[in-house]
Amino acid sequence: MDDKRITLRIPVDIHARLVEQASADRRSLNSEILYLLETALGGAGGDADPPGARIGFP
Repeated sequence: MDDKRITLRIPVDIHARLVEQASADRRSLNSEILYLLETALGGAGGDADPPGARIGFP
């Protein structure tokens, strides 16, 4: 796979949440972000949940 480097600006609180989740999942921050993006885009082994499904929206 060819990789593309990007600079991403995100709020400090979101960064902290990503770091915490990556640590809990025993992944690097980069791997966690890739996992979340693939899941959101439906590329991690199937269809992604509809928006809001994981946080309880109808």
